[in-house]
Amino acid sequence: MTYKRLHNLVEGLCIASGLPKPRVYVIDDPAPNAFATGRNPKHAAIAVTTGLLDTMNRVELEGVVAHELSHIKNYDILVSTLAVTLVGTIAIITDITLRMMWWNGGRAHRSGDRNDRGNPLALIGIVLLILAPFIGKIMQATVSRRRETLADVSAVRMTRYPPGLISALEKLQADSTVTHSASMATAHMWIEQPLSGVNDTGRLGAWHKLFQTHPPLAERIALLREI
Repeated sequence: MTYKRLHNLVEGLCIASGLPKPRVYVIDDPAPNAFATGRNPKHAAIAVTTGLLDTMNRVELEGVVAHELSHIKNYDILVSTLAVTLVGTIAIITDITLRMMWWNGGRAHRSGDRNDRGNPLALIGIVLLILAPFIGKIMQATVSRRRETLADVSAVRMTRYPPGLISALEKLQADSTVTHSASMATAHMWIEQPLSGVNDTGRLGAWHKLFQTHPPLAERIALLREI
């Protein structure tokens, strides 16, 4: 079997945690990274990069795999999807309301109502419609950061060996390779922030932090050291 070590680790952790084995994929990418996807444990998959397999030893790889399996066990992909869908629904409702208000306003204008000086609700609706995409990204990032922290803690409980995941995160922290297989749409799924420029500091540092889908690796490592 190709990547036998990886499959053995996945099978062992799934048996220990009572999860069905997800589909396992390997992505040809030199950057060490991994992600999980699936709406529930029965319909899930995890993927790791070749860079991760080349970089991690057995206990470190076990920690990463446990982190991804924790995402599956905690239904994190479903939670993130629901959060973004909620914001999208609000945007759609706002758009429909605005169209109805403009249509009714046009009828009032044609009927000769000269006292209509505009509805303040229309202005509020326009602002909400404009801000909805930004609110959606911020909400997605906030939910993702919290679920990443939960997955770290759950992974340590699964392996019962905190140093494994801590060492893996330290290696990821030291590596600056950009994951070419990632995009802004999938950034929240990976074990670490996969794109360059996301940790920018300076005048816009606080603004950038709103859209970061992962807590800083230093914070994650410090939290795990306290366990």
